Amino acid sequence: MRYLYHLPLSPFCRKVRLLLAEKKLEVDLIEERVWEKRLEFVKKSPASKVPLLIIDDLVISESNAIFEYLEEIYPYPALLPDKIIDKTEARRFTSWFDDTFHRDVTSKLLYQRVYKELSGSVQTDSMIMKSGMTALRHHLHYLDAILDQRRWLAGDIMTIADFSAAGHISSLDYIGDIEWRRYGAIKNWYATI
Repeated sequence: MRYLYHLPLSPFCRKVRLLLAEKKLEVDLIEERVWEKRLEFVKKSPASKVPLLIIDDLVISESNAIFEYLEEIYPYPALLPDKIIDKTEARRFTSWFDDTFHRDVTSKLLYQRVYKELSGSVQTDSMIMKSGMTALRHHLHYLDAILDQRRWLAGDIMTIADFSAAGHISSLDYIGDIEWRRYGAIKNWYATI
């Protein structure tokens, strides 16, 4: 039995769902509103965070730990390149999206617009959202320049870096924050993903 506790718009959950689909692994999806801090869920995830993958009796939290486990146990298709330099680049981009991009953009736009409303939290902060939009344009220009030179973020094959990026970008696309006409290379890459 496999279960994935997730939030549909979470970029980290989207990354894991893409990984599972690429590896052709079926799971039962359980939507978990983490702000409710359900006792049953908190017992499985004391930090009350998603994604949380359960395979038989094994409980794995954090999207990158889930990826490393899946890549070891289900190595095909491989989502890390063979060459160490490309593998390093894949991990670098994964970290960049999950840390820098998330801090500068996703947390400021997605969380302000969607999760505050869903959780019944306070009103959105327009200054935070303006800062997120400025950072989004800056980061997308960087990403567009990279993808203008490469087919995939870390080189010649699709990797975990592409799924990390797609998780964040698809969340922002869902809420309508990306002006696709400005970013042709990203648009082509995203359509392929």
